[in-house]
Amino acid sequence: GALWQVLFFIGLLEIPFLLTLANGSVDGTGNVGFDPLGLKSDRRAVTEIKNGRLAMIAISGMTHHYFLTGKGPVQFITQIPNFKSCANAAVETGLCV
Repeated sequence: GALWQVLFFIGLLEIPFLLTLANGSVDGTGNVGFDPLGLKSDRRAVTEIKNGRLAMIAISGMTHHYFLTGKGPVQFITQIPNFKSCANAAVETGLCV
């Protein structure tokens, strides 16, 4: 079905990386040789690596929280005391529609 089509398309997008990996020239910055605007620099590469690591830590924290409590982020935030009264007040004052 549709899932296999999505996985096939993603697999096609991974071909340049796999070729770079086979050559042994992977530098860890996600460089696959496509940079039409010339934006690649060492500073940008380090920033991108740090942002990626931070995103992985954030997602793993959310996943572990779900495994421990059985509640997702939205379910958890709606059970905070006074959340509903704050949400109602925001709607009444026009801050939230």
